[in-house]
Amino acid sequence: MLDLIIATTTLVVIAFLCGSLLGYASVRFKVEGNPVVDQINEILPQTQCGQCGFPGCKPYAEAIANGEAINRCPPGGEAGIKALAELLDVEVIELDESCGEETLPKVAVIREDECIGCTKCIQACPVDAIVGAAKHMHTVIEAECTGCDLCVPPCPVDCIDMVEIRPGVEEWTWPNPANTNPENTSPLQIPVKHIS
Repeated sequence: MLDLIIATTTLVVIAFLCGSLLGYASVRFKVEGNPVVDQINEILPQTQCGQCGFPGCKPYAEAIANGEAINRCPPGGEAGIKALAELLDVEVIELDESCGEETLPKVAVIREDECIGCTKCIQACPVDAIVGAAKHMHTVIEAECTGCDLCVPPCPVDCIDMVEIRPGVEEWTWPNPANTNPENTSPLQIPVKHIS
């Protein structure tokens, strides 16, 4: 019985010393991140699509912080380029068309009656927005899908469609009158009848 107590006490002391050493090392050797990279990454759309030539949004954010062009993100589009230019205090430039064209946001939709359950789309999805099991139907969690289009090529039965997301009631806003009225006059201008 005494041997058991000694062994247990020894293991507890060793575990405490190792834990203390790891805790000290994590504080002492902590690597500070670049706050600019984090700010750039927040502006990027987090589609992880790779259209910019980088494996995801975070590596592209790091590249931008190191001098890469800010115009290589089609999902971010013109609004993303303007936000990045404002953050970095650089000139706004046109979207690099070699990376793709700016389009409306899309979401993947699996035609479930045609799905064979091969799981290739699940493996290709960078954000785990597709659920299903081998040899069973798969489906897309629409709220999680970033519309990156990476699940379409590996599908052997071509049962995945990319559907544009049209603004609904929740996203709809009044159009900007400056954009809809070229004369730059008020759209609610009422003719005034002069009385003589």
